[in-house]
This record gives sequence, C-alpha cells and structure tokens, in this order.
Amino acid sequence: MAFQVVTKAKLDRKDGATAAPPIHALDRAFYARNPRRVARELLGKVLVRDSGKLRLTGRIVEVEAYLGANDPASHSFAGKTARNSVLFGPPGHAYVYFIYGAHYCLNVSCERDGKAGGVLFRALEPLEGIEEMARAREIELHGPRDLVRLTSGPGRMAEAFGVTRVRDNDCDLTSSRSSLWIGDDGFRAKNIQVTPRIGITKAADHPLRYILGGNKFVSGRKTLARD
Repeated sequence: MAFQVVTKAKLDRKDGATAAPPIHALDRAFYARNPRRVARELLGKVLVRDSGKLRLTGRIVEVEAYLGANDPASHSFAGKTARNSVLFGPPGHAYVYFIYGAHYCLNVSCERDGKAGGVLFRALEPLEGIEEMARAREIELHGPRDLVRLTSGPGRMAEAFGVTRVRDNDCDLTSSRSSLWIGDDGFRAKNIQVTPRIGITKAADHPLRYILGGNKFVSGRKTLARD
C-alpha cells in the first residue's frame, strides 16, 4: 500500500480543531546581528515558499554560521564581488549559490548593512506541501523514512522548495509578500546543539553548525562540540 502523507493541517481541518498557528515574518533587525546568534535563533523558525497557488513550509532544524572577513570558509572572506554582494547587506536577504555543478544552496545575509556575514540553511522538517516537495525532488513516498530524503541536506531542501539563484538570489526574506520568506509560528526550539561545520576544508574545526538535537531531518554527523 502506498504511504499517504497526513499533515497536522489536514488533521486539524478534518477534526474541526484549531488551525495551525499563524506565521509572522522575522524583521530585518533579527538578521542585523552576529551570524552566530542569528543561526542559533533561526532553529525552529519556518521557511515559507508562497507562490500564490502553492504554499510550502518547513521548520529549520540545521544551519551553519559564516563570519565574513574573519572566516576563511565564507564566500565573502576575500571581499565583495558581483557574485557575493548580497552578503554585504542589507541583512535578511537570500544569498543563493550553485555548488558541485548540481545543487543550489540557500543562505541569508546577516550583520549590519555593509558588513558581510551569513547563515547557510542545511535542513528543514517538512510541514506543509509535502506532496509538492516530493514531486520537486522526484521521490515517491512509500513510508515515513522517505520524508527525510525531501529536505535533509542543503541541496535537497533547496530543490524541494524550488530555490534557484535566478529566482531567489537577493529575495527579501523579511517580507511575507516575497515568494520566499522566514517566519515565527511560536515554536520554541529545545535541545540546541553545536558542532563543527561539515562539507568544508577551511576553518572546518570551528563550532558554527547549529542543530536541533534528536531531529531526524538533521543531515551529516551529529558529534557535538559543545552544548
């Protein structure tokens, strides 16, 4: 028997229970801070793709902070270019790049305008639009384990949400009028853990990867650097 995805929103509508809580966009001041703080506080927030007819949402469960001029692993380490200019502000804008000739990665600019910094989104827990995400990823959902394949990892989550550089680079993630934005639905993140970043060779030992411990959608290793 094929696995049928039943989201909380569907159950609420069926049972007549209270609808899912509203999502309020994070303001620009949220991002105009050190990427370490932004990254930690992004855990549990919701990424929203709203194209009018289609709405996708996913809870942020894994991110990495990149510190600009003080971070050899950051795209902005060597200075401002046409490619990385979004990272230099204003804060709260999407920075999208293509990697390995195969995948897009989504980031958000941090720090005050003119100072580079950013946070890379590595994994989401799907909430709404799961069937649409599966179609975008060309995955058949036969059981709960297949859900992890939708948005666990930066390339997977970008594909599930239709993120591309042409479509989303420099998108204002602080505005709910944007087709891609980030909001708060009242969820409070618990068991936040910190590890070294993964998939990089420079400054790879820096503890700048933030995860929701125990969440099955977190990608990569789960070895802790500190709590």
